[in-house]
Amino acid sequence: MSKPPKPITAQRLENIALAYLERFSASAVSLRRVLMRRVARAEGEMEAGAGLVDALVERFLRSGLLDDRRYADGRVASLHRRGASLATIRQYLKARGVDAELVEEALGTLAADLDNGSTDLAAARHYARRRRLGPFRPPSLRAANRQRDLAALGRAGYSWDVARAVIDGEGD
Repeated sequence: MSKPPKPITAQRLENIALAYLERFSASAVSLRRVLMRRVARAEGEMEAGAGLVDALVERFLRSGLLDDRRYADGRVASLHRRGASLATIRQYLKARGVDAELVEEALGTLAADLDNGSTDLAAARHYARRRRLGPFRPPSLRAANRQRDLAALGRAGYSWDVARAVIDGEGD
């Protein structure tokens, strides 16, 4: 037999939210989703719990514990370092409820910080290095795997021109 779920209170929701934010970076929408899942488990308290969640998220936004701009800047930088394309980054942040305007500002900040030109080209090089594609393969295997490497970059969200520039390039 399973225990009945604990009732939802303002203090309990705050403790859940703080524990979540200690472990994960979150946007306001994603924290709201997490908290609403917890409210849904506590049967029969959906309306009251939704009000508590909204009030808590608003309080966290006012206090600075939640900041979608800071979240977007951090995730854009992190995903770019991992080699994610701009399209992939946009899609990721949209799924987490970050406003499109904030996403574009964060991408603009990233592009301004990079000295080497194309943001997508730099990310594609990171991706190719991490996956050992194209110029990062052993020279004896490079030509035999050219099409496979181009396809891998295409599936990762890079354009044909960017993929070709990275795979046919000399690496760094």
